[in-house]
Formats: sequence, C-alpha cells, structure tokens
Amino acid sequence: MARKLIAGLTAAALLCLSTPALAQQKKAPENWDGMVRVKAKKVDLAYLLPGADFRGYTKVMIDPTQVAFRKNWQRDTSDVVTGVHITDEDARRILDEAQKGFNELFVKAYQKAGYQVVTAPAADVLRLSTAVLDIDVEAPDTDSPGITRTYTHEAGGAVLVVEARDSLSGQLLGRAVDGQETSDFGPYIRNRATNAGAFEQLFTEWADTSVKGLAELKTLSPVDAAGKLKK
Repeated sequence: MARKLIAGLTAAALLCLSTPALAQQKKAPENWDGMVRVKAKKVDLAYLLPGADFRGYTKVMIDPTQVAFRKNWQRDTSDVVTGVHITDEDARRILDEAQKGFNELFVKAYQKAGYQVVTAPAADVLRLSTAVLDIDVEAPDTDSPGITRTYTHEAGGAVLVVEARDSLSGQLLGRAVDGQETSDFGPYIRNRATNAGAFEQLFTEWADTSVKGLAELKTLSPVDAAGKLKK
C-alpha cells in the first residue's frame, strides 16, 4: 500500500512546498489563499473558494506541470560505495520524463472523461495547474560505469498539487494536495523501466482522482459561503 507523505500544510508559495516542512506541521490551516479546507476522501488536503460553482465548466485548459525533486535528492542519492553518481544530466532527464509523462496522462484522463482540452480561455473553460513536487526516486538508473543491481520495495514518491481557476478571470477556485509513495510490492530490481512503470501508475491514479474530483464538484456545486458543498 502507498504510504501518505503529508501530515500538514502551511500557506507557503506553491513551489516552496516540501515534504519535510509539511511533516513538521501539527495541523493544516483551515484557510488558504481565501479558500476554506473541506473534507476529502481521495487526497490529503482540499480547499475550495466559498461561492465557487463548477457546473458551467465543460472544457479544461491544462498548464504544463511543474516538477521538482526532494531537497538534496541528487546529493543524497549518489553513493560512492556502489559507484552510483547522479549527474546533472541524469537529474534533468528524470525531471523531463516525469513532466512529459504526467502531462500526457493528465490530458488523456480528461479527454477520456469527455472534456475537450483547449488552449484558450473562455467562460466554460476551467484552467488546471499541476505541480509534482518532492520527487524521490530511491534507486535511479544512471549511466554510471559498472554493473550494479538495486532492489527496493518502493520506486519512490512525490507530492501532487492541483489548482483550479476560472480561465477568464484567473480566480482561484480550488486546490488539492496529496503525497504518495509508489504502490509496488517487492522488493523489485530497480532500473529505468521499472521506475517509469511505478511512477506511471502513481501519475495515472492522480489523474483519475482529479477527473473524478471535478465530476463530484460539478454535482455538488455551488459551494456555500462557509465552504460547504450541498448534500
């Protein structure tokens, strides 16, 4: 089973989020950027803007996802004993693959659900911004010389942040945050293919959760003044 990585949240800037910082918080704030915290079953944290109404959005505009490693991941993962050295090129490749893979899965999930994915704002267009942060690949496959085999129970983990805005006004309507480890059962040998497969599964689950979450918001809209959804 995947292990939750988030215990709390501060109203920090989006890209300043980090799992260690979150874990130090005893309780997530009830209000964040004018939104109120709501109960969520599928993600760690969810916030909605009082008065938000998602019923009129039939199309989505999806921004390229932002990606970032866990702080000091490259330094911590390099191992002089095994000869594994994470170069800047290795790190950049992993981030590029994560960004491309997540973007493709996210778009595909919304298209499969019947949403038209567009590139221009309109009254019926919901703008979605995503960030996959604190990416932690436990045993990355590199081009280091020599033959090494690494076995781990998990390929790694990451934290997802999704924001929903009105595409015309830019008004922030909602935000969800979820931290997960890949749900492998093992141990498995780790290489580029197995790591990619494990993270693809995690990204697919997040994309599907996002689509289902929007469907639920459309059914339960509008959000009342207290941030509650109608029954």
